[in-house]
Amino acid sequence: MIFEKLVSEGLAHNSYLVGSGGEAAVIDPRRDIDIYLEIARRHELRITHAFETHRNEDYVIGSLELARATGCDIHHGAKLDFRYGSPVHEGDSLRVGSLDLRVLETPGHTEESISLVLLDTGVSGSPLMVFTGDALFAGDVGRTDFYPDRPEQVAGELYHSLHQKILPLGDGVIVCPAHGGGSVCGAEISDLPLTTIGYEKETNPLLGLERGAFIRRKVAERHHFPPYFSMMEKLNRDGPPPLACPLSLRNLTVAEVKALRKKGALVVDIRSPAAFAGGHVPGSIHIWRDGLSAFAGYFLDYEGPIVVVDDFNADLAGIRRQFARLGFDNLSGCLEGGFMTWAKAAEPVGTVRTWTVHDLKANLGDPSLYLLDLRDEPNYRKQGHLPGDHHVYVGEIRSHICKVPPEKEILCFCDAGYKSSIAASLLRREGFTKVTVVLGSMAAWLKAGYPVEKEGKEGDEPATQG
Repeated sequence: MIFEKLVSEGLAHNSYLVGSGGEAAVIDPRRDIDIYLEIARRHELRITHAFETHRNEDYVIGSLELARATGCDIHHGAKLDFRYGSPVHEGDSLRVGSLDLRVLETPGHTEESISLVLLDTGVSGSPLMVFTGDALFAGDVGRTDFYPDRPEQVAGELYHSLHQKILPLGDGVIVCPAHGGGSVCGAEISDLPLTTIGYEKETNPLLGLERGAFIRRKVAERHHFPPYFSMMEKLNRDGPPPLACPLSLRNLTVAEVKALRKKGALVVDIRSPAAFAGGHVPGSIHIWRDGLSAFAGYFLDYEGPIVVVDDFNADLAGIRRQFARLGFDNLSGCLEGGFMTWAKAAEPVGTVRTWTVHDLKANLGDPSLYLLDLRDEPNYRKQGHLPGDHHVYVGEIRSHICKVPPEKEILCFCDAGYKSSIAASLLRREGFTKVTVVLGSMAAWLKAGYPVEKEGKEGDEPATQG
Protein backbone atom coordinates (compact mmCIF):
# COMPACT_ATOMS: atom_id res chain seq x y z
CA MET A 1 0.00 0.00 0.00
CA ILE A 2 1.17 3.51 -0.86
CA PHE A 3 0.15 6.39 1.43
CA GLU A 4 1.17 10.03 1.01
CA LYS A 5 -0.07 13.05 2.95
CA LEU A 6 0.39 16.41 1.19
CA VAL A 7 0.18 19.63 3.20
CA SER A 8 -0.63 22.94 1.52
CA GLU A 9 1.18 25.41 3.76
CA GLY A 10 -0.62 28.62 4.60
CA LEU A 11 -4.00 26.99 4.09
CA ALA A 12 -3.21 24.16 6.52
CA HIS A 13 -4.95 21.91 3.97
CA ASN A 14 -4.25 18.18 3.87
CA SER A 15 -4.76 16.01 0.80
CA TYR A 16 -3.91 12.35 0.50
CA LEU A 17 -2.85 9.84 -2.14
CA VAL A 18 -3.39 6.14 -1.52
CA GLY A 19 -2.40 3.41 -3.94
CA SER A 20 -2.25 -0.33 -4.46
CA GLY A 21 -1.95 -2.75 -7.36
CA GLY A 22 -0.99 -0.08 -9.85
CA GLU A 23 -3.97 2.16 -9.03
CA ALA A 24 -4.32 5.26 -6.88
CA ALA A 25 -6.94 7.58 -5.42
CA VAL A 26 -6.53 11.18 -4.28
CA ILE A 27 -8.65 12.54 -1.45
CA ASP A 28 -9.36 16.30 -1.39
CA PRO A 29 -6.83 17.25 -4.09
CA ARG A 30 -5.64 20.82 -4.38
CA ARG A 31 -5.77 22.69 -7.66
CA ASP A 32 -2.07 22.48 -8.53
CA ILE A 33 -1.91 18.74 -9.13
CA ASP A 34 1.67 18.18 -10.25
CA ILE A 35 2.65 16.62 -6.90
CA TYR A 36 0.05 13.86 -7.30
CA LEU A 37 1.17 13.14 -10.85
CA GLU A 38 4.80 12.96 -9.72
CA ILE A 39 4.00 10.54 -6.87
CA ALA A 40 1.96 8.36 -9.23
CA ARG A 41 4.82 8.26 -11.76
CA ARG A 42 7.34 7.41 -9.05
CA HIS A 43 5.29 4.44 -7.85
CA GLU A 44 4.00 3.43 -11.32
CA LEU A 45 0.39 4.11 -10.33
CA ARG A 46 -2.56 5.15 -12.44
CA ILE A 47 -4.82 7.65 -10.67
CA THR A 48 -8.31 6.22 -11.08
CA HIS A 49 -10.35 8.10 -8.46
CA ALA A 50 -10.56 11.56 -6.91
CA PHE A 51 -12.75 12.14 -3.85
CA GLU A 52 -14.04 15.43 -2.51
CA THR A 53 -15.13 14.99 1.11
CA HIS A 54 -17.20 18.20 0.85
CA ARG A 55 -17.49 21.33 -1.26
CA ASN A 56 -14.73 23.15 0.71
CA GLU A 57 -14.85 26.85 1.50
CA ASP A 58 -11.22 27.87 1.88
CA TYR A 59 -9.49 26.70 -1.30
CA VAL A 60 -10.22 25.71 -4.90
CA ILE A 61 -10.59 21.95 -5.18
CA GLY A 62 -8.47 20.08 -7.70
CA SER A 63 -10.49 17.03 -8.74
CA LEU A 64 -11.48 18.47 -12.12
CA GLU A 65 -7.87 19.41 -12.83
CA LEU A 66 -6.83 15.88 -11.90
CA ALA A 67 -9.53 14.34 -14.10
CA ARG A 68 -8.39 16.43 -17.07
CA ALA A 69 -4.86 15.12 -16.63
CA THR A 70 -5.57 11.47 -15.79
CA GLY A 71 -9.15 10.65 -16.78
CA CYS A 72 -9.94 9.64 -13.20
CA ASP A 73 -13.49 9.46 -11.86
CA ILE A 74 -14.63 12.17 -9.44
CA HIS A 75 -16.78 11.31 -6.42
CA HIS A 76 -18.54 13.58 -3.95
CA GLY A 77 -21.42 13.61 -1.49
CA ALA A 78 -24.92 13.35 -2.95
CA LYS A 79 -26.59 16.11 -0.92
CA LEU A 80 -25.25 18.99 -3.01
CA ASP A 81 -25.87 19.53 -6.72
CA PHE A 82 -22.29 19.47 -7.98
CA ARG A 83 -22.07 20.26 -11.70
CA TYR A 84 -19.50 17.50 -12.30
CA GLY A 85 -18.48 14.09 -11.05
CA SER A 86 -20.66 11.34 -9.58
CA PRO A 87 -22.48 11.35 -6.24
CA VAL A 88 -21.78 8.62 -3.70
CA HIS A 89 -24.01 7.45 -0.87
CA GLU A 90 -23.76 5.77 2.51
CA GLY A 91 -22.38 2.26 2.10
CA ASP A 92 -20.94 2.72 -1.40
CA SER A 93 -17.57 1.05 -1.85
CA LEU A 94 -14.88 1.74 -4.45
CA ARG A 95 -11.80 -0.37 -5.12
CA VAL A 96 -8.23 0.82 -5.63
CA GLY A 97 -6.12 -2.29 -6.06
CA SER A 98 -6.50 -4.21 -2.79
CA LEU A 99 -7.84 -1.10 -1.04
CA ASP A 100 -11.52 -0.72 -0.27
CA LEU A 101 -12.79 2.85 0.22
CA ARG A 102 -16.20 2.83 1.88
CA VAL A 103 -18.42 5.89 2.06
CA LEU A 104 -19.92 7.28 5.25
CA GLU A 105 -22.30 10.22 4.97
CA THR A 106 -21.15 12.54 7.78
CA PRO A 107 -23.08 15.83 7.54
CA GLY A 108 -22.76 18.70 10.00
CA HIS A 109 -19.91 20.81 8.70
CA THR A 110 -21.75 20.80 5.36
CA GLU A 111 -24.78 18.80 4.30
CA GLU A 112 -22.97 16.79 1.64
CA SER A 113 -19.90 15.93 3.77
CA ILE A 114 -18.65 12.38 3.50
CA SER A 115 -15.92 10.39 5.21
CA LEU A 116 -14.02 7.54 3.58
CA VAL A 117 -13.10 4.40 5.51
CA LEU A 118 -10.05 2.64 4.08
CA LEU A 119 -9.51 -1.11 4.41
CA ASP A 120 -6.52 -2.93 2.99
CA THR A 121 -8.36 -6.12 2.17
CA GLY A 122 -5.15 -7.90 1.22
CA VAL A 123 -4.14 -7.67 4.87
CA SER A 124 -7.31 -7.36 6.99
CA GLY A 125 -11.02 -6.83 6.88
CA SER A 126 -10.81 -4.16 9.60
CA PRO A 127 -10.68 -0.41 8.98
CA LEU A 128 -7.17 1.04 8.83
CA MET A 129 -7.83 4.73 8.19
CA VAL A 130 -10.70 7.16 7.92
CA PHE A 131 -10.53 10.32 5.83
CA THR A 132 -12.82 12.62 7.80
CA GLY A 133 -12.79 15.81 5.72
CA ASP A 134 -13.88 18.60 8.06
CA ALA A 135 -15.93 16.42 10.41
CA LEU A 136 -13.16 15.41 12.83
CA PHE A 137 -9.76 17.06 13.28
CA ALA A 138 -6.90 16.48 15.68
CA GLY A 139 -8.12 18.18 18.85
CA ASP A 140 -11.25 19.68 17.32
CA VAL A 141 -14.28 19.10 15.11
CA GLY A 142 -15.58 21.00 12.09
CA ARG A 143 -17.26 24.38 12.29
CA THR A 144 -21.04 24.29 11.85
CA ASP A 145 -21.86 27.93 11.15
CA PHE A 146 -22.53 27.72 7.41
CA TYR A 147 -26.26 27.24 8.02
CA PRO A 148 -27.20 30.16 10.29
CA ASP A 149 -30.92 29.50 9.82
CA ARG A 150 -30.70 26.15 11.66
CA PRO A 151 -27.60 26.10 13.89
CA GLU A 152 -28.90 23.55 16.41
CA GLN A 153 -29.90 21.12 13.67
CA VAL A 154 -26.53 21.06 11.89
CA ALA A 155 -24.62 20.85 15.19
CA GLY A 156 -26.78 17.87 16.09
CA GLU A 157 -26.04 16.31 12.70
CA LEU A 158 -22.31 16.64 13.31
CA TYR A 159 -22.68 15.06 16.77
CA HIS A 160 -24.48 12.11 15.16
CA SER A 161 -21.85 11.82 12.42
CA LEU A 162 -19.08 11.69 14.99
CA HIS A 163 -20.65 9.38 17.56
CA GLN A 164 -22.65 7.08 15.31
CA LYS A 165 -20.43 6.92 12.22
CA ILE A 166 -16.76 7.75 12.90
CA LEU A 167 -15.95 6.92 16.52
CA PRO A 168 -17.41 3.37 16.36
CA LEU A 169 -14.83 2.44 13.70
CA GLY A 170 -12.35 1.56 16.45
CA ASP A 171 -9.71 3.20 18.61
CA GLY A 172 -6.81 2.07 16.44
CA VAL A 173 -8.13 3.62 13.24
CA ILE A 174 -5.92 6.43 11.91
CA VAL A 175 -7.75 9.74 11.42
CA CYS A 176 -6.84 11.69 8.26
CA PRO A 177 -8.54 15.11 8.39
CA ALA A 178 -8.65 17.68 5.59
CA HIS A 179 -6.97 20.35 7.72
CA GLY A 180 -4.29 20.80 10.36
CA GLY A 181 -3.42 23.49 12.88
CA GLY A 182 -3.97 27.04 11.63
CA SER A 183 -6.97 26.31 9.41
CA VAL A 184 -10.00 28.59 9.57
CA CYS A 185 -12.24 25.51 9.38
CA GLY A 186 -11.91 24.77 13.10
CA ALA A 187 -11.43 26.69 16.31
CA GLU A 188 -8.62 24.84 18.08
CA ILE A 189 -7.14 22.31 15.64
CA SER A 190 -4.01 20.69 17.04
CA ASP A 191 -0.84 20.65 14.98
CA LEU A 192 -0.36 16.87 15.07
CA PRO A 193 1.03 14.97 12.07
CA LEU A 194 -1.03 11.89 12.94
CA THR A 195 -3.86 10.97 15.28
CA THR A 196 -6.23 8.06 15.90
CA ILE A 197 -9.82 7.67 16.96
CA GLY A 198 -8.68 6.38 20.36
CA TYR A 199 -6.38 9.32 20.92
CA GLU A 200 -9.10 11.78 19.95
CA LYS A 201 -11.61 10.10 22.27
CA GLU A 202 -9.12 10.55 25.08
CA THR A 203 -7.90 14.08 24.36
CA ASN A 204 -10.39 15.92 22.12
CA PRO A 205 -12.55 18.07 24.44
CA LEU A 206 -15.47 18.20 22.00
CA LEU A 207 -15.85 14.42 21.91
CA GLY A 208 -16.37 14.20 25.68
CA LEU A 209 -19.48 16.40 25.63
CA GLU A 210 -22.96 14.96 25.79
CA ARG A 211 -25.24 15.90 22.89
CA GLY A 212 -26.91 18.96 24.42
CA ALA A 213 -23.64 20.46 25.63
CA PHE A 214 -22.01 19.76 22.26
CA ILE A 215 -24.78 21.57 20.41
CA ARG A 216 -24.63 24.55 22.77
CA ARG A 217 -20.85 24.73 22.38
CA LYS A 218 -21.01 24.65 18.59
CA VAL A 219 -23.83 27.20 18.37
CA ALA A 220 -21.87 29.57 20.62
CA GLU A 221 -18.69 29.40 18.52
CA ARG A 222 -17.70 32.44 16.50
CA HIS A 223 -15.49 31.91 13.48
CA HIS A 224 -14.06 34.31 10.93
CA PHE A 225 -15.85 34.25 7.59
CA PRO A 226 -13.43 35.54 4.92
CA PRO A 227 -15.23 37.14 1.98
CA TYR A 228 -13.60 34.77 -0.51
CA PHE A 229 -15.45 31.80 0.98
CA SER A 230 -18.48 32.54 -1.19
CA MET A 231 -16.32 32.44 -4.33
CA MET A 232 -14.76 29.12 -3.25
CA GLU A 233 -18.20 27.60 -2.69
CA LYS A 234 -19.34 28.68 -6.16
CA LEU A 235 -16.20 27.48 -7.93
CA ASN A 236 -16.19 24.18 -6.08
CA ARG A 237 -19.86 23.51 -6.77
CA ASP A 238 -19.80 24.50 -10.44
CA GLY A 239 -16.21 23.50 -11.18
CA PRO A 240 -13.21 25.86 -11.47
CA PRO A 241 -11.76 26.76 -14.87
CA PRO A 242 -8.63 24.95 -16.03
CA LEU A 243 -5.44 26.15 -14.39
CA ALA A 244 -3.01 27.83 -16.77
CA CYS A 245 0.26 25.92 -17.06
CA PRO A 246 3.08 26.29 -16.45
CA LEU A 247 2.54 28.12 -13.17
CA SER A 248 4.54 31.29 -13.63
CA LEU A 249 4.28 35.06 -13.49
CA ARG A 250 5.11 37.37 -16.40
CA ASN A 251 7.76 39.99 -15.73
CA LEU A 252 6.40 43.53 -16.04
CA THR A 253 8.34 46.71 -16.72
CA VAL A 254 7.79 49.86 -14.66
CA ALA A 255 5.89 51.36 -17.60
CA GLU A 256 3.61 48.33 -17.79
CA VAL A 257 2.92 48.48 -14.05
CA LYS A 258 2.08 52.18 -14.31
CA ALA A 259 -0.29 51.50 -17.21
CA LEU A 260 -2.00 48.71 -15.28
CA ARG A 261 -2.38 50.94 -12.22
CA LYS A 262 -4.17 53.51 -14.35
CA LYS A 263 -6.61 50.74 -15.30
CA GLY A 264 -7.28 49.98 -11.64
CA ALA A 265 -4.74 47.24 -11.02
CA LEU A 266 -4.10 46.33 -7.40
CA VAL A 267 -0.44 46.15 -6.39
CA VAL A 268 0.33 43.45 -3.81
CA ASP A 269 3.67 43.81 -2.06
CA ILE A 270 4.87 40.44 -0.69
CA ARG A 271 8.10 41.55 1.00
CA SER A 272 8.80 41.71 4.73
CA PRO A 273 7.07 44.33 6.92
CA ALA A 274 10.36 46.19 7.39
CA ALA A 275 11.03 46.29 3.65
CA PHE A 276 7.50 47.49 2.92
CA ALA A 277 7.76 50.20 5.57
CA GLY A 278 11.05 51.44 4.12
CA GLY A 279 9.56 51.99 0.67
CA HIS A 280 6.79 50.66 -1.55
CA VAL A 281 4.68 51.48 -4.58
CA PRO A 282 2.09 53.97 -3.23
CA GLY A 283 -1.30 52.40 -2.66
CA SER A 284 0.06 48.86 -2.40
CA ILE A 285 -1.53 46.28 -0.16
CA HIS A 286 1.09 44.47 1.87
CA ILE A 287 0.73 40.72 2.43
CA TRP A 288 4.01 39.02 3.16
CA ARG A 289 4.93 36.06 0.93
CA ASP A 290 4.12 33.28 3.40
CA GLY A 291 0.86 34.99 4.37
CA LEU A 292 -0.69 35.05 0.91
CA SER A 293 -2.68 31.83 1.33
CA ALA A 294 -4.07 32.96 4.66
CA PHE A 295 -4.90 36.60 3.89
CA ALA A 296 -5.21 37.26 0.15
CA GLY A 297 -8.81 36.09 0.25
CA TYR A 298 -9.70 38.80 2.78
CA PHE A 299 -8.45 41.77 0.79
CA LEU A 300 -8.15 41.02 -2.94
CA ASP A 301 -10.89 40.75 -5.55
CA TYR A 302 -11.41 38.48 -8.52
CA GLU A 303 -12.14 41.14 -11.13
CA GLY A 304 -9.35 43.66 -11.69
CA PRO A 305 -5.73 42.89 -12.53
CA ILE A 306 -3.23 42.14 -9.76
CA VAL A 307 0.46 43.05 -9.88
CA VAL A 308 2.95 41.45 -7.48
CA VAL A 309 5.98 43.32 -6.11
CA ASP A 310 8.83 41.41 -4.46
CA ASP A 311 12.49 42.02 -3.75
CA PHE A 312 14.27 39.46 -5.91
CA ASN A 313 11.34 37.65 -7.59
CA ALA A 314 12.41 34.27 -6.25
CA ASP A 315 10.11 31.23 -6.61
CA LEU A 316 7.50 33.00 -8.71
CA ALA A 317 5.84 29.64 -9.38
CA GLY A 318 5.36 29.21 -5.63
CA ILE A 319 3.72 32.63 -5.42
CA ARG A 320 1.48 31.75 -8.34
CA ARG A 321 0.44 28.52 -6.60
CA GLN A 322 -0.75 30.39 -3.53
CA PHE A 323 -2.91 32.68 -5.64
CA ALA A 324 -4.20 29.80 -7.78
CA ARG A 325 -5.28 27.78 -4.73
CA LEU A 326 -7.59 30.66 -3.83
CA GLY A 327 -8.92 31.09 -7.36
CA PHE A 328 -7.04 34.29 -8.19
CA ASP A 329 -6.41 33.80 -11.89
CA ASN A 330 -6.33 37.56 -12.53
CA LEU A 331 -2.60 38.05 -11.94
CA SER A 332 -1.03 40.27 -14.59
CA GLY A 333 2.54 39.62 -13.50
CA CYS A 334 5.40 40.62 -11.25
CA LEU A 335 7.47 43.83 -11.36
CA GLU A 336 10.69 42.86 -13.09
CA GLY A 337 13.72 43.38 -10.85
CA GLY A 338 11.62 43.87 -7.74
CA PHE A 339 10.84 47.05 -5.85
CA MET A 340 14.28 48.58 -6.41
CA THR A 341 13.49 48.77 -10.11
CA TRP A 342 10.61 51.08 -9.20
CA ALA A 343 12.79 53.16 -6.88
CA LYS A 344 15.62 53.49 -9.42
CA ALA A 345 13.09 54.71 -11.99
CA ALA A 346 12.52 57.76 -9.73
CA GLU A 347 8.86 56.86 -9.28
CA PRO A 348 6.93 58.01 -6.16
CA VAL A 349 7.60 55.89 -3.07
CA GLY A 350 5.34 55.37 -0.07
CA THR A 351 6.63 54.67 3.44
CA VAL A 352 5.24 53.61 6.82
CA ARG A 353 6.64 54.73 10.14
CA THR A 354 7.97 51.98 12.43
CA TRP A 355 8.45 51.73 16.19
CA THR A 356 10.14 49.23 18.42
CA VAL A 357 8.34 47.88 21.47
CA HIS A 358 10.60 50.14 23.54
CA ASP A 359 9.20 53.16 21.71
CA LEU A 360 5.71 51.88 22.42
CA LYS A 361 6.46 51.30 26.12
CA ALA A 362 7.83 54.82 26.50
CA ASN A 363 4.72 56.38 24.95
CA LEU A 364 1.99 54.04 26.22
CA GLY A 365 -0.93 56.04 27.55
CA ASP A 366 -0.30 59.08 25.34
CA PRO A 367 -3.82 60.29 24.41
CA SER A 368 -2.67 61.23 20.90
CA LEU A 369 -2.09 57.54 20.13
CA TYR A 370 -4.62 54.91 19.02
CA LEU A 371 -3.31 51.41 19.71
CA LEU A 372 -4.87 48.93 17.28
CA ASP A 373 -4.35 45.26 18.21
CA LEU A 374 -4.89 43.05 15.14
CA ARG A 375 -4.40 39.56 16.57
CA ASP A 376 -7.04 36.87 16.44
CA GLU A 377 -9.27 36.33 19.45
CA PRO A 378 -7.53 33.18 20.81
CA ASN A 379 -4.09 34.83 20.89
CA TYR A 380 -5.56 38.05 22.27
CA ARG A 381 -7.05 36.09 25.16
CA LYS A 382 -4.15 33.71 25.78
CA GLN A 383 -1.21 36.09 25.46
CA GLY A 384 -2.85 39.08 27.07
CA HIS A 385 -3.06 42.60 25.76
CA LEU A 386 -1.88 46.15 26.39
CA PRO A 387 -3.94 48.67 28.40
CA GLY A 388 -6.10 50.99 26.36
CA ASP A 389 -5.85 49.01 23.14
CA HIS A 390 -8.59 48.61 20.52
CA HIS A 391 -8.91 45.03 19.37
CA VAL A 392 -10.05 43.98 15.90
CA TYR A 393 -8.87 40.96 13.93
CA VAL A 394 -6.89 42.02 10.87
CA GLY A 395 -9.26 40.16 8.56
CA GLU A 396 -12.06 42.47 9.70
CA ILE A 397 -10.09 45.71 9.62
CA ARG A 398 -11.96 47.13 6.64
CA SER A 399 -15.26 47.20 8.53
CA HIS A 400 -13.47 48.84 11.48
CA ILE A 401 -11.71 51.62 9.55
CA CYS A 402 -14.66 53.97 9.98
CA LYS A 403 -14.09 53.83 13.75
CA VAL A 404 -10.41 54.75 13.58
CA PRO A 405 -9.77 58.43 14.43
CA PRO A 406 -7.72 59.94 11.58
CA GLU A 407 -6.35 62.74 13.77
CA LYS A 408 -4.46 60.30 16.00
CA GLU A 409 -1.29 58.33 15.42
CA ILE A 410 -2.47 54.78 14.63
CA LEU A 411 -0.16 52.17 16.18
CA CYS A 412 -0.63 48.79 14.47
CA PHE A 413 0.22 45.93 16.83
CA CYS A 414 -0.17 42.16 16.38
CA ASP A 415 1.72 38.90 17.00
CA ALA A 416 5.03 39.83 15.38
CA GLY A 417 4.37 42.78 13.06
CA TYR A 418 3.15 40.98 9.93
CA LYS A 419 -0.59 41.46 10.38
CA SER A 420 0.15 45.01 11.51
CA SER A 421 1.77 45.74 8.17
CA ILE A 422 -1.32 44.48 6.31
CA ALA A 423 -3.50 46.83 8.34
CA ALA A 424 -1.08 49.73 7.90
CA SER A 425 -1.12 49.32 4.12
CA LEU A 426 -4.94 49.33 4.09
CA LEU A 427 -5.09 52.40 6.32
CA ARG A 428 -2.66 54.24 4.06
CA ARG A 429 -4.79 53.32 1.03
CA GLU A 430 -7.76 54.87 2.82
CA GLY A 431 -5.88 58.15 3.26
CA PHE A 432 -4.62 57.81 6.84
CA THR A 433 -1.28 59.58 7.11
CA LYS A 434 -0.37 58.91 10.75
CA VAL A 435 0.25 55.17 10.73
CA THR A 436 2.97 53.29 12.61
CA VAL A 437 3.82 49.57 12.64
CA VAL A 438 5.21 48.17 15.88
CA LEU A 439 7.89 45.78 14.62
CA GLY A 440 8.06 42.55 16.60
CA SER A 441 4.77 43.46 18.33
CA MET A 442 3.67 41.04 21.06
CA ALA A 443 6.54 38.62 20.48
CA ALA A 444 9.04 41.42 21.12
CA TRP A 445 6.94 42.94 23.92
CA LEU A 446 6.98 39.67 25.87
CA LYS A 447 10.67 39.09 25.09
CA ALA A 448 11.41 42.50 26.61
CA GLY A 449 9.57 41.45 29.77
CA TYR A 450 6.98 44.20 29.55
CA PRO A 451 3.65 43.63 31.35
CA VAL A 452 0.35 42.64 29.77
CA GLU A 453 -3.20 42.56 30.99
CA LYS A 454 -5.18 39.34 31.02
CA GLU A 455 -8.87 38.94 31.54
CA GLY A 456 -9.65 36.97 34.69
CA LYS A 457 -12.58 34.69 35.32
CA GLU A 458 -16.03 36.14 35.12
CA GLY A 459 -16.46 38.61 37.97
CA ASP A 460 -12.71 38.97 38.64
CA GLU A 461 -10.72 42.14 38.20
CA PRO A 462 -8.35 42.15 35.22
CA ALA A 463 -5.06 40.51 36.08
CA THR A 464 -1.68 41.92 35.11
CA GLN A 465 1.20 39.64 34.15
CA GLY A 466 4.74 40.76 33.64
